Amino acid sequence: RDSTLRSAAERERLFARIAEWCVSWAVGAASQEECDQLGMSAAQKLAAARAIAGLGVEPDVAVTDGTWDFVSPSVPKVELAVKADLRCLSVAAASILAKVVRDREMRAHADSYPHWSFATNKGYPCPLHKAALLGYGPSAIHRRSWVFMDNYVPWSASRRTPPAGQSTLF
Repeated sequence: RDSTLRSAAERERLFARIAEWCVSWAVGAASQEECDQLGMSAAQKLAAARAIAGLGVEPDVAVTDGTWDFVSPSVPKVELAVKADLRCLSVAAASILAKVVRDREMRAHADSYPHWSFATNKGYPCPLHKAALLGYGPSAIHRRSWVFMDNYVPWSASRRTPPAGQSTLF
């Protein structure tokens, strides 16, 4: 199932078993700087290419959840499937592995950035996170080009990075 349909404790419990079942697995990432410089689409393609390179095997097909191909040209054949994580075991497994890795990364940042409640909200815009953005602005690990930020960040105190391909006047 979609990783978000399971509790954090259940995902953690499944993580080791799923990882053992896999012939190979990897998670790719793009930094907040890369997201801001490249734009989210290119950053997602970069993260996917990094994950594929980290596999140590050459996949001949990839199934992605949704309607956008962020995997080509790293894999010769890509199948797009809306709600794939509800119907495809490998996509559901990948969803859990990726979510657990991301949640662990966010918890690792929690002590360095206590105001944003990363230990509990994992960087998603929950009410505590929104309040921290309003009061403190973005942390060093926030994507400044994320359009969501315009509603919650007092840009007069922080540097705004416009989305790739756009400019902004201050």
